[in-house]
Amino acid sequence: MLQNIFLNFRIVKNLLKIQLIVGSLLLLVATPLKAQQEPMYSQYMFNMLNVNPAYAGNRAVDNISLLYRIQWVNISGAPKTGTISWDRRQEGTNVGYGLQVYNDQLGIESTSGMQAFYSYRISFSESFLSFGLSAGVLYYRAAYSQASTTQSGDPLFYQDVTGWLPTIGIGALYATDNWYVGLSVPALLNTKLNIYNQGVATGANNHYFLTGGYIVNASDVFKLKPSLMVKAVAGAPIEYDFNLNGWINDVVGLGVSYRTNDAFVGMFELQISPKLRVGYAYDYLVSNLKTYTKGTHELMLRYEFNHDKKNQRILSPRYY
Repeated sequence: MLQNIFLNFRIVKNLLKIQLIVGSLLLLVATPLKAQQEPMYSQYMFNMLNVNPAYAGNRAVDNISLLYRIQWVNISGAPKTGTISWDRRQEGTNVGYGLQVYNDQLGIESTSGMQAFYSYRISFSESFLSFGLSAGVLYYRAAYSQASTTQSGDPLFYQDVTGWLPTIGIGALYATDNWYVGLSVPALLNTKLNIYNQGVATGANNHYFLTGGYIVNASDVFKLKPSLMVKAVAGAPIEYDFNLNGWINDVVGLGVSYRTNDAFVGMFELQISPKLRVGYAYDYLVSNLKTYTKGTHELMLRYEFNHDKKNQRILSPRYY
């Protein structure tokens, strides 16, 4: 009798957990959205804070990450993006937080800003569910006076457009010992200005990011991590990132990715010490731009403070 009661209790508990996860994700998707363009990263799976604010404090240590991306080498005005981020979660708490400073350049446009991150996790016996929020401010500049026009003397290009704008993002993450899934909208507000210094739509609606991954312990010295990112935005085809990363002795990481209709990516990661990690990614384009560029380069550097075994979280911090 008691055994049946206990079994029924566990079934109800698991059903409630599933309902909580699904309901949370549906609530996230149902949020009203506006237009936005998002920078692209190839090594996003090693610095997920750029994609999903629910990852704030996920590593349970003070973590500083630097990313710099030079996209479409040899094409004038091609995107260049740099970020410096910090986040942490104190042992024994459910709250994570962080900061990020970034700069993104594309042609005559540039965007610089700062974001703060907050996350709260709900722990289960062998997993957790985390919700995240990001908020900040950015400085947008469109140097119209430097643009090349077909007709000289156009008054619309006499004056540059500059201004400060707010930013807000949301996300959710569910993770177990071996796999994870996340859903996020990193930016909910307009982040560009027109010639009248008014916030405007950027030509596409907000980007929805769905991410997931799984850890396979192939042997004592080799671990395999397949992962996937799905990026959806109104007015454009759904984009998929198929990734496969392998780790040897938790020191050397090699990976490949395919971004649909865009590029193949090769990645190399090196855990120099328990605190320091470096990474490099190269994008080989398969789109029509491949004739005009030698590809894309991306560098990553991560340093962790207070790194000790007591601070290890439920998921190995080396993988996601």
